[in-house]
Amino acid sequence: MKRLVSAAPWIFIVIWSSGFVVAKFAFADADALYFLAIRLILAALILFALTLALRQPVRLSRTDLKASLLIGLALHGLYLAGVWYAVELGAPAGLSSVITSMQPIIVSLLAVQLLSEPLTRRQLSGLFFGLAGVVLVVLPKLSGTDGFTAESLAFLFMALAGSTIATLLQKKIGHSIPLMMGTTYQFAVAGVVLLLVSIARGKTSLELTHTTFWTMAWAVLVTSIAAVLLLLWLLNKGSAAKVSSLLYLVPPMAVLQAFILFGEKVSAIGIIGIAMTAMGVALVIRS
Repeated sequence: MKRLVSAAPWIFIVIWSSGFVVAKFAFADADALYFLAIRLILAALILFALTLALRQPVRLSRTDLKASLLIGLALHGLYLAGVWYAVELGAPAGLSSVITSMQPIIVSLLAVQLLSEPLTRRQLSGLFFGLAGVVLVVLPKLSGTDGFTAESLAFLFMALAGSTIATLLQKKIGHSIPLMMGTTYQFAVAGVVLLLVSIARGKTSLELTHTTFWTMAWAVLVTSIAAVLLLLWLLNKGSAAKVSSLLYLVPPMAVLQAFILFGEKVSAIGIIGIAMTAMGVALVIRS
């Protein structure tokens, strides 16, 4: 059991980083945002059934319900949609995670302003390494054919803003929300909004192929449901802190998966940038 507890945070990181790779599989035979909408709605239905089966709290107060909806729109409506659409536009799946991995740094800096906490030297060093790493990763890939474009970067920074807002909301007003039912509402509201956006754009293509089936299965059952249940288990075991301490490994893990599955190559400068970003996030998390 001890081995399972120590391995669980690493499993969580592998699952979380796979979300960037899944995005690239998703739009092979479907419109990315429509695929994402269906995924979130299916995840909400399954998680609601699991909530009932595990006899977890179902009722939410009006305050917790409003908080869940806001967090869901920010985390899934902005963060996930931003990442998936950026990858659909041609952003490298692995390297996209480097930009969004700046979230702990941004959250820490905003917390300094909002909570009037002093900015430590370690946090300043983390900010420097993180920003420098992102620049090294992005600059060599600024092209319209095999790298980032202004449009894809805009959606990635929208995703970064979404995850940052969701984290701050969770800390400010979401601490009392029952995890499973709150997440169910988060999935549902974002799924419905993205479905309406897809219908309004006339982008509702989803061809049922082996790729879409297995990608949907992985996205729903693994990156959505299993990730939530694993997080619950980690919280019960008192190991959730290990997840935070390993967040800086998400970009290299995502890059490795993208290289294995899609042959996405990273230059020597890009590798240095990933390492610098990981170091920056590590410094901030451990402050």
